[in-house]
Amino acid sequence: MNDPYHISAVIPVYNEEESLRELHQELKQVAKEQNYELEVVFIDDGSTDQSWEVIEEIAKDDPKVQGWKFRRNFGKAAALMKGFQAADGDIIITLDADLQDDPQMFPQFLEKMEEGYDVVSGYKKTRHDPWHKVYPSRVFNWMVGVLTGVKLHDHNCGMKAYRKEVVREVRLYGELHRFVPVLAAARGFRINEIVVNHRPRKFGVSKYGVHRFVKGFLDLLTVTFLTGYGRRPQHVLGVLGLASFALGGLSLVYLALCWVIANLFPSWEWTPLHQRPLVIYSVAALLLGSQLLSMGLLAEMLASYHAQHEEPYVISKKTPSTITQEAEETMMNS
Repeated sequence: MNDPYHISAVIPVYNEEESLRELHQELKQVAKEQNYELEVVFIDDGSTDQSWEVIEEIAKDDPKVQGWKFRRNFGKAAALMKGFQAADGDIIITLDADLQDDPQMFPQFLEKMEEGYDVVSGYKKTRHDPWHKVYPSRVFNWMVGVLTGVKLHDHNCGMKAYRKEVVREVRLYGELHRFVPVLAAARGFRINEIVVNHRPRKFGVSKYGVHRFVKGFLDLLTVTFLTGYGRRPQHVLGVLGLASFALGGLSLVYLALCWVIANLFPSWEWTPLHQRPLVIYSVAALLLGSQLLSMGLLAEMLASYHAQHEEPYVISKKTPSTITQEAEETMMNS
């Protein structure tokens, strides 16, 4: 008989007092049915209702439940990061506390991970959300795929499964929680997705509004830069700086030639330099180019400093003893 999976369910909580007990029972049920070794990590992200009191009661009755409480609402990324740090499982599965994510999907996540994937994201193919959340979300997911190259149908889905190595390497801050697959892919992990059962909301209201799409777009630009140029910032800042510097310099050379020609040929009609907007634009382009080049150099210095204190992305190693042992086993098998 195979050893049971050791799973940690990481659940951010914000004003979900009505659904927590039912969610806990569903998690216990799937663990019993599938013979999982399951721990549950609740992170109360500054709830203003009785969510923390409910978590305390659940943890008191179930030793496999952890509860962590924030002083105030710090956001889902901070809650997930704390949950990742507290989780002891080999597989970490995140899900929302509003009962829209179905714990009965756990076996499908694990089955997909057995194919060699490190991150499996949920895809809410049939969504029980209002249209003003569904359609902007589809546009956002398309943009993420185009800009990052990580093409998933639903980056916003809260139900995802990770190997322990992924959550130990990926660092979240701000509102980067929806980009964990992108950040993981940038570090060489294998990503895939499965269709999940998205259930109608039974309690409470959605915590997300239209403003999240503006923030999401800004975060997308940040992630695109970090994953594409985080270790070589001068490649983007320097190119932009050189282009701006060259444009400004060529414009000034053109104006200088016009001035020389006007002085050599007084009959030639031309607008004096102090009346030409191109002078201001040229100087501005030169200054912008200089600033971008300077920022690129500073960013390169920071990237170089952090690279000296960062572990390489090693996934296995060979030693003389293991090589000798493998060679002996090969000879015996042959």
